[in-house]
Amino acid sequence: MNQIISFFENTTTLQVVDLLIAIGIILFLRIFSGTISYIIIRMFKIKEKKAKSIKESAFYSPLKIFFIILGFYLAIVFLKEPFHLTDDIMAIAYQAFIIISTIAFAKALATSFTPKSSFYNKLREKTGQKVEDSMFDFALKIIRMMIYIVAAFIVITTLGVNLNGLVAGLGIGGVIFTLAAQDTAKNLFAGVVVFLDKPFIVGDWIEIENFEGTVEDITFRSTRVRTFENSVVNIPNAILSNASIINWSKMEKRRYRMNLCIELDTPLEKLQRFQLRVQDMLQARDAIYDDSIIVKFDTISDNGLNILICSYTDSIDYNSYIAEREDINYKIMKILKEENIELAYDTKTVHVKNNK
Repeated sequence: MNQIISFFENTTTLQVVDLLIAIGIILFLRIFSGTISYIIIRMFKIKEKKAKSIKESAFYSPLKIFFIILGFYLAIVFLKEPFHLTDDIMAIAYQAFIIISTIAFAKALATSFTPKSSFYNKLREKTGQKVEDSMFDFALKIIRMMIYIVAAFIVITTLGVNLNGLVAGLGIGGVIFTLAAQDTAKNLFAGVVVFLDKPFIVGDWIEIENFEGTVEDITFRSTRVRTFENSVVNIPNAILSNASIINWSKMEKRRYRMNLCIELDTPLEKLQRFQLRVQDMLQARDAIYDDSIIVKFDTISDNGLNILICSYTDSIDYNSYIAEREDINYKIMKILKEENIELAYDTKTVHVKNNK
């Protein structure tokens, strides 16, 4: 308390005026930080008329923070001579100003490369369909990571840390770190391989080992798949890069296949008529490829006459394929009924020997 009283007793009128000016600088930039930020962003977005859209820009909040911090820094610089502030205090003020500004603008730049930003949408429109969504998002993740790495190096340099010593330390500890994180490194490199090879993209229906489902996201380390049981499984990219992946979404057509076993005593005329009617029915369907239709008397078994019915349909989606298959089955059953043809069943004849 005595030190505070002593400070004001030794403060001259001129110093009080300088202190009030410094406070005025802080308040001015604090009050008008939003307006100045708005004007700067508006200069780069001349066509944008909505104030709300400008304030939702990724750089609006960071610019406000910058001008508020700038106000404090300018106030300290202004008070250096009147209050004889030491070089250590000025160095700390400068470091704080640079570090906070760097973090704010790094966050703004990184936010610009997210799907929620307007810049992202404009960039996506310019690239069009030349770059797949998964590859595009992966590239933006790398850009965001590089922004934060550069920002971290700027902060470290501002704090006066010797990067040469840091690099040397990383070289010594690199072996230990590599051994500890080799699985992570494998997954990272495998993630790059997945994007370059493109065995699947986000939204594809894939099957791998014991998992089957829709790809929801591809990250540096793993791929997230939502199974048909509605659970989520994260598969390490290292496993994906070395596994056999079935991409059901890449199918151009689906195969319909049916084996019918007809009773042995069915007249051949009925059998041939049945085959012709089934073939005509399949050819009349728009979803069936005519050149893929097979309706043949395949084999003769102990139980009956086997008819192979096979064709390809353009119903790629699973639900539409099931609906198409169901309708074909109904029509086949209708033809069987109209031709009075019975399907055969597994039967066994047991002969009982009478020793009497």
